[in-house]
Amino acid sequence: MYQERAPLPAVKSLRQQVYDFLREEMNSGHLLPGSFLNLNEMSRQLGISKTPLRDALLHLEVEGFVTIFPRRGIMVNALSLEKIRNLYEIIGALEAQVVSSLCDRFCASDVERMDGLNEAMREALTQDDFNLYYEKNLAFHDTYLNFSPNEDLLKTVQTMKQRLYDFPRKKGFVKEWEIRSTGEHADIIARLRRGDFDAAADYIRDVHWSFQVQERYIRRYYFLQNGEATKQEEHR
Repeated sequence: MYQERAPLPAVKSLRQQVYDFLREEMNSGHLLPGSFLNLNEMSRQLGISKTPLRDALLHLEVEGFVTIFPRRGIMVNALSLEKIRNLYEIIGALEAQVVSSLCDRFCASDVERMDGLNEAMREALTQDDFNLYYEKNLAFHDTYLNFSPNEDLLKTVQTMKQRLYDFPRKKGFVKEWEIRSTGEHADIIARLRRGDFDAAADYIRDVHWSFQVQERYIRRYYFLQNGEATKQEEHR
């Protein structure tokens, strides 16, 4: 007699495997911003044809991680101050749009979940565990983002946050900034707790994701190494 079995896990295409490999290489810092990739050499080293490699790189270019220059190669994109400003503006607008539309769908239990995640972020900071802090930070924002049925919006926000924080993930962090961020989270929670979704949305857009408000921390996080500003990157 036929027995039902659990569905087999989906097998990733070669293009997807190459894409995941390249993302991991960027995240780990093996492919550094500003470096150039040679399609022929990468194809030979990975032992694959250029077609899946080219397809994966085209995907990465659409997401903003690389730029393909005909006859010159593929450059891993660096983050400029202008690019960070643009990403903050877009993320802030999209997150605010989601929050302003929550209204009757967001419950007290959702607010309490955010409060618990914010406390976990504070605890991670006392342990200087930035990876845990970052994990809880994403979960905090995902608590309201996941109410959106707009998959394209969610994918855009996710990719932009990866662009900001994951390629490569920095070893250190600006603790003062992260402490301030948990305070801003508390202000968001207070607005949501009283059901003022418009005020929460405005705060997310105009304070929490405001480049102008966060600029001094952004400059320290992205453009200060061992106390010296890398001005060449800062003014690209």
